[in-house]
Amino acid sequence: MPTFVVETYGCQMNVHDSERISGLLLDAGYTQALADSQPDLVVFNTCAVRENADNKLYGNLSFLAPRKKSDPNFQIAVGGCMAQKDKDLIIKRAPYVDVVFGTHNIGSLPILLERARIEEHSQVEIKESLEHFPSTLPVKRDSAFSAWVSVSVGCNNTCTFCIVPQLRGIEKDRPAVDIMNEVKALVDQGVIEITLLGQNVNAYGVDFGDRGAFAKLLRECGKVDGLERVRFMSPHPRDFTEDVIDAMAQTKNVMPHLHMPLQSGSDKILQAMRRSYRSDRYLGIIEKVRKVMPNAAITTDIIVGFPGESDDDFSQTINLVKEAKFSAAYTFQYSKRPGTPAATMPDQVSDDVMAQRYNHLHKVQQEISKSENEKLIGKKVELLVSSHEGRHDVDQRRMNGRSADFRLTHFDNSENKARPGDLVEVNVVEAYANHIVAGAPLAIKKTKGAAAHAAWMEDIGDKKILLGIPTLSSLKSL
Repeated sequence: MPTFVVETYGCQMNVHDSERISGLLLDAGYTQALADSQPDLVVFNTCAVRENADNKLYGNLSFLAPRKKSDPNFQIAVGGCMAQKDKDLIIKRAPYVDVVFGTHNIGSLPILLERARIEEHSQVEIKESLEHFPSTLPVKRDSAFSAWVSVSVGCNNTCTFCIVPQLRGIEKDRPAVDIMNEVKALVDQGVIEITLLGQNVNAYGVDFGDRGAFAKLLRECGKVDGLERVRFMSPHPRDFTEDVIDAMAQTKNVMPHLHMPLQSGSDKILQAMRRSYRSDRYLGIIEKVRKVMPNAAITTDIIVGFPGESDDDFSQTINLVKEAKFSAAYTFQYSKRPGTPAATMPDQVSDDVMAQRYNHLHKVQQEISKSENEKLIGKKVELLVSSHEGRHDVDQRRMNGRSADFRLTHFDNSENKARPGDLVEVNVVEAYANHIVAGAPLAIKKTKGAAAHAAWMEDIGDKKILLGIPTLSSLKSL
């Protein structure tokens, strides 16, 4: 049977789409490639938010060209947002690519691969709108106990720096009954943590005119027996309503963590970005969340160097970051995206100034993150033990997990009692900017998620699945 590997760039929605791509290929008779093997098919699921994603794709494609030349049966497919954007341009730049498919027709991939094989000619299929909600497609999840659930696709906002609405289309919401049926089916399979996904997840309900729909959805998730943790991302400040805050506080399994993109602390820049809220509105949401959930962790996204950003605008961002005390912030240098209004705005910020501001913001946020994490020293936190992220130091018998408020935590598992999928209570002993460290578990709650993971690992056996192509150097070995 032909083997495959999927390489994913970009957001959590892309990660979830890659699970669907894997599920489709498995249904079509492919198998996942093993580490140190040469896959028969490489699928790139791409992002178009930043310019370096373009460079990464075309760089990786060029390294696959010799393999394609020496082995005509080897296939390459490119999907995702960049495929939706570039279409035939991908074939012009890399004519050895077999298939280009868009964000709206993931389900066509197996047929397109077969057609490319039979016709010995590149296939490009880009649909301009979504015909069927992608959650109807098969899924090969990367975790036995944690899963994504899409509540919507697309976006109705018109942020001047973002090309995603052009590529993902307008927002389409799933019926709540379909979402809850999927949640319950996942829990029956051993999933104990779900993350609700949407481009603007809290805008859910706009399709059928119910502004309270997202809060209702959170409360419904709270009624599902066996569902230990519920998360969501990413909400838009414009759509954040008090009933969502109340639902977060009053629903036991909704975690006390809010990831809400800020983008800039300057009202002038927010207006130029067409973000439809101002700094006081953003801080007001944080204040309300912390009032009802004092221990909630707030994380965010910030762009520096947006066109027209002055030193004073940047200072306002720094001041807001200091006031908000984010536990973490994902910071980015502005990337010009052709086709967006911001790309042609005057007063583009130079790369040097942008880099200086980025470094300054990163330093300030690292200090805040460390200070916020230090507040947990001596306190008990509950972790969902993870099997796939961060540090797993076999020699020191350390494992890792995420706290309820989403902090990455390394803990002492010398006695080897905690398993991936368990919920453990630990005492925090050290704190750093990007993680905290805890002692041995004080208590372990065995879950059906841990049992599902154990069965999953037993099924895999000694096989080490090739989970992606992370570096150009590893491509050379193919």
